[in-house]
Amino acid sequence: MAIVEQGGETPARPGVAHVVVVASEKGGTGKSTLAVHIAVALLKAGRRVATIDLDSRQQSFTHHFERRRIWASSIGRALELPRHHCVALGDGVRLDDNETSEFTDFTTAVEAVEDCCDFVVIDAPGADTFLARLAHAMADTLVTPLNDSMVDLDILGLVDPVTLELAGTSHYADIVHQAVHQRLALDGTKPDWIVVRNRLSGAVTGNKRIVAAALEALSALLGFRFLDGLAERAVYREFFARGLTALDPLDMAVLGTRPSLSHAAAQEEVRTLLSALRLPVNDRRRQGAAHPHWAAALQPLAFGEMLAD
Repeated sequence: MAIVEQGGETPARPGVAHVVVVASEKGGTGKSTLAVHIAVALLKAGRRVATIDLDSRQQSFTHHFERRRIWASSIGRALELPRHHCVALGDGVRLDDNETSEFTDFTTAVEAVEDCCDFVVIDAPGADTFLARLAHAMADTLVTPLNDSMVDLDILGLVDPVTLELAGTSHYADIVHQAVHQRLALDGTKPDWIVVRNRLSGAVTGNKRIVAAALEALSALLGFRFLDGLAERAVYREFFARGLTALDPLDMAVLGTRPSLSHAAAQEEVRTLLSALRLPVNDRRRQGAAHPHWAAALQPLAFGEMLAD
């Protein structure tokens, strides 16, 4: 399913913004942390970036940028900020009314930025919702972080408890598969799906080998690339307090504390991961699908049909 050629970036096409969707149905995988780092990296590369938070219950993506703005003001330093929008959570009695409200808010946000930005980075909710499925269907690049464990692997594939070999695909993999086919039917585009193994440890364990073997088999079956992501480091949690990232200057004025070897290691691994994502940061032409077409095709009231086989 991937459209990225070996050794190259996603080929750019003239059109609207390139949409990066960071999504996983598993909590605690570092989804928002990864989304923030992608957005800030693109800003530091000189791209025009909009961000949309669809996780309107947690709003970790939104809170990170709010804290970043406040901290930058307090220290008198310019820290990159995207054009950000958080989709309001529908709070009506009827599910269909809530979906319609959220859909309208989301599509309005996309339409406001798709022609004036190079990239739109979306933090999808960690649940199977209408907006989550719509975000998957509009992705040019889909990034799915998961912890390096059998528990998280379960969202993609089923492992036989006796042989420990891959026995089939799981619910989330089926959702992505449906989104890819929807996207192909709408504009002939295949998204670049990337699974990122997060919270990595340096130790080589049986669990780690089983996860790696299962991801290798799933990659061939489902068409995603998989990459080593971020190690288990306290600094990533500490960054959130002030809205910082590993890509920001590692000096005491910005960090508010003395930089450490852990800060430097985090910066290096983030840079390595972002390079491996191969986003089209070196091409000033914008790219993307005919977004109004899928927005018109995927209406909230069709949610039941989307769940059908």
